[in-house]
Order: sequence, then C-alpha cells, then structure tokens
Amino acid sequence: MSVRIRFALACAGVFLVAGGLVLAGVYVVVQRSLGYRSGLITPAYVETDAGAAGRYTPVYEFTRDRVMHVRAVYERDTLANVRTVGALVLLAGTGVAAALGWRAAGWALRPVRHATETARRVAQSHDLTERIGWQGPRDEVGELTDIFDTMLGRLARSFDGQRRFVANASHELRTPLTINRTLVDVAVRRPDATDDVKRLGESLLLVNTRHERLIDGLLALTEGEQAVLDRRPFDLTDVAEHVLDQAAAEALEREVTIHRLLDAAPTAGEAVLVERLVQNLVENAIRHNHPKGEVWVTTRQRAERVELVVANTGLQVPPYEIETIFEPFRRLHGDRLRSERGSGLGLSIVRVIAEAHGGTVVARPREEGGLTITVELPVA
Repeated sequence: MSVRIRFALACAGVFLVAGGLVLAGVYVVVQRSLGYRSGLITPAYVETDAGAAGRYTPVYEFTRDRVMHVRAVYERDTLANVRTVGALVLLAGTGVAAALGWRAAGWALRPVRHATETARRVAQSHDLTERIGWQGPRDEVGELTDIFDTMLGRLARSFDGQRRFVANASHELRTPLTINRTLVDVAVRRPDATDDVKRLGESLLLVNTRHERLIDGLLALTEGEQAVLDRRPFDLTDVAEHVLDQAAAEALEREVTIHRLLDAAPTAGEAVLVERLVQNLVENAIRHNHPKGEVWVTTRQRAERVELVVANTGLQVPPYEIETIFEPFRRLHGDRLRSERGSGLGLSIVRVIAEAHGGTVVARPREEGGLTITVELPVA
C-alpha cells in the first residue's frame, strides 16, 4: 500500500478506536443513569386523587408496577438508540477521518512528490546539472532533498571527469596513430620495399585502422552520453539515404544486397550524431552478414514517433543474448569476428545516441537468422 493509503487507514483506525471508547463510556454512563434508584422508584407514599397511599396498598403497588414497566421500556429504548446512533456516527466519523487523512497525507507528501518528479526528470533527460533546490523548512524532507542534490553533484562531477578523460585520451592517441599510419604507408610504398615488408605494413595498417575506429567509437560514446539540447529539425530519410550511398561499395564488395524502404520521417536533434547512429546500424548489418545476404533499411513516421528499422540476414541470434549486444566490447557467442570488423562499440553508440535524443532502441532476432533493430525518435 502507498504511504497515503497507510496514513488514511491509520487516521481511520485511530478515530475508530477513540470513538469506540467514547461510545462505550457514554453507554455505561447512560445505563447507570437509567438504573434502578430505590428512593426514586420506591418512595414512602404516592399522591392520588383520593389522597396519599402508603406502601403495600393496592394503589401503591399498582403505581409502582406501572412505573417499573415504563422505566424498563424507556431504559431499553434509550440504550438501543445510544448503540444504533453511536455506531452510525462512529462509522461515518471513521470514513470522514479516512478522507481527511488522505487529504492531509497528500498535503504532507507534496514536497516528496516534487522531489520525485525532479528525480524522474533528471533520470529521463540525463541532465545531472538540474537540482531539486528545496526552499521549504529544514525538516526531514529538506534533509532528504539536500542529500539528493549532493549525490547529483557528485555524479555530475564523476561523469564530467570520465567524459573529459576519455575525450582527452582519445584526442591524444589520434596523433601518434596518424603518424604511425603515415610512416607505415611511406615504408610500404618505397620502391625497394620487399614483399615481407609490404605484408607486415599491411598488417600494421589494419591494426592501426582498428585502433582508430576504437578511438572514434570512444569519442562518439562520450558525446552520445550527453543530452542533445540544441535540437534542429531534419529528415531521417535524408540521413539514411546518405549513409546507404556511402555503404554501397562495402555492400557490393561483401555481396550483400540492400533494400531501401524510405518514407518521410521528420525528427529533430543533432544530425551528425544521428548519422553516426544510422552508419553503425548499416555497417553492423553488412559486416555481420553472409555472402549473398540481404539488408532492409526502413524509415517511417508513426503518430508522435519516427522509426528507423534495419534488418539483416546472418547467424541465428539467441533471444537471451539480445541485450548483451548493446554493452560496450560485448560480442555474441559463436560470432567469429575479425579484428577489422569493428571495436565492439557500434551498438553501444547507437543506444546512447538514441537515448540522448529521447528515443529508444529495440533488437529482435529473426527466425531466418540475423537481427531486426528498431530505433524510435520523437517526431519533429
């Protein structure tokens, strides 16, 4: 049960117990007040039209019996009314107490609701710079919000430090890799280069290319973890067409057929990041395929969302391994990847870019083999 329900039930229970005790006390007082009194019910004599009649005379006894009968009926009816009316009032008061407790709990929990809404907004937007900023009294709620704000500040500093470290390390590593590629390329192209030197140079260039892709992936992962605040409208179809044109040569080399089903899909955000998202999905679909395989790329708009669907043939993917493909440096079991296929960050980058744009990514295995990956983004 929620806190409001428990508080309402507690108020109702307290009123029920207190009201029951009060009703029992009133019942006992009324019962004792209506009880038999010898001086009142049995006086020394009674006045009649014929004069005074003493005890044990027929008139006296008749009058006394009549009074006793009326007293018994009056006592019974009065106590019955106390029980009935008291029970109805007690039940009605319990209901009113529960309703008042519900309203009072809502009023008391309003600051907690405000803190919860802020926490939910921060969790959904990934904006760790936002704070609750409680302006009320320094009570338990104020202490809780202060602790939450302090925790957000520490998380923000931790994430910022991590982003800066990855970005700086990636930038610093790019320069020596570029120099290595240039030196190896020059050595391979020398006229006096032997076949062994050329083969070694080609292997080093492949390793260098893999390292460059890894660094680019780390940079994209770092940039994608930041929420996109400057949203500019663009058509997802244009981005998909551009990426497919660039991937046509690789698809032809690997004997993979690409099918385009592109409808208008207006969205908003950072077009360069979304281009990287589409590029990673298309490259993943081409490289994790088999010769004579197929790839289907679809863009469309559905209500308040736009969709990008990339499906491909390939190896059978167990459903229990679907979630692992979105984790950095994780690969499917049984997928013998060569080093030049990628860095293991492709789908991780897809997820963080989609979430930075307020979207979602869902992957499903195809019965014929391969995957169907659906990206949903807000419509412009």
